Amino acid sequence: MTTITRIACIATLLAASATASAQSGGYSGPSTQAAPSGYTGPSSVPLMSAKALLDSGKDDQYARLRGKLTGHKGGEDYEFSDASGKMTVEIDAKHFPAGVKIDQNTQVELVGEFDKETFGESTLEVKQIKVVGQ
Repeated sequence: MTTITRIACIATLLAASATASAQSGGYSGPSTQAAPSGYTGPSSVPLMSAKALLDSGKDDQYARLRGKLTGHKGGEDYEFSDASGKMTVEIDAKHFPAGVKIDQNTQVELVGEFDKETFGESTLEVKQIKVVGQ
């Protein structure tokens, strides 16, 4: 490869890298969606009851539920209960807080994305779990 060709290739790579860096900045202001699981401060995601979410929730909306995980249905599916009723929530093991025991008596707050089904069971795909009391 000639020196000029090498220089042209390097210049092209550097230009592409600079363009990619400029585009990866991202939004860092307030959000109405769930924050990463490390954040434990206030949230603008609405606190809802299980019944209200099942009755009037919209597909792909973020919601917050406060209650208890009253049973494991298998895999990632758990039964969530609050004063209004019960619903199924999907929780990937990586979203459980490390070193914290959660059982059917533990009061938790779940934040996640609602999966509204026309036919079948609607669920909340949990993105964050916070223990709020025992």
